[in-house]
Amino acid sequence: MSQLKPDPIGRTALAVEITNRLRQMILEGVMQPGEKINEKALTTQFGVSRTPLREALKVLAAEGLLDLIPHRGAVITRQSEAEVAEVFQVLAALEGLAGDLAAKVASEADLAQITEMTEQLRRSYAETDRPTYFRINQAIHKAILVASGNDTLVKSHELLAHRVQRARYQANLTPERWRAAVEEHEAIAKALSARDTATASRLMQDHLLHKLTSIRVKS
Repeated sequence: MSQLKPDPIGRTALAVEITNRLRQMILEGVMQPGEKINEKALTTQFGVSRTPLREALKVLAAEGLLDLIPHRGAVITRQSEAEVAEVFQVLAALEGLAGDLAAKVASEADLAQITEMTEQLRRSYAETDRPTYFRINQAIHKAILVASGNDTLVKSHELLAHRVQRARYQANLTPERWRAAVEEHEAIAKALSARDTATASRLMQDHLLHKLTSIRVKS
């Protein structure tokens, strides 16, 4: 029997786990914008070598959460309020279009899935499970975009969404805004199911702009 080659799955899975943990730390604000990543401290904290850690850093840099600076290392991305506002305004327009199109062309199965995920969103809010809430929230937005049937819209949105991932997460850190966000999602799901294009479009836009307002109030 020929000698088996080393199985790379373990290392890949490890890099994914590190990526998820680091992403959560950045989104939660454990690591602040402008802060340099201390690779030595993280390898000790996670009990890993630098190889999977650096793989994770590359993923997070591609998501816009980190900047990889030559001769300096990885630094948490710093964004101005003006830059965040610009991106949110464009995303709001794109999501408004997604709401309009999804209400027109989405299949009943797509709409049922969005409604079901919205119910899961409510449960994660009730359990104050913020990481699960954010994951479901992102899945709902993606499902609405996909249900629009417009690939160009989906790709355009994806290019921008990573740039404000941290801001979108932190927009719901107050109890009042978090509750309002859940209610907005429920209203969106209802409008989509009713095939109410105008309302779905308006609610999708307002939802994003309310997040922007929340960020500005916090800052």
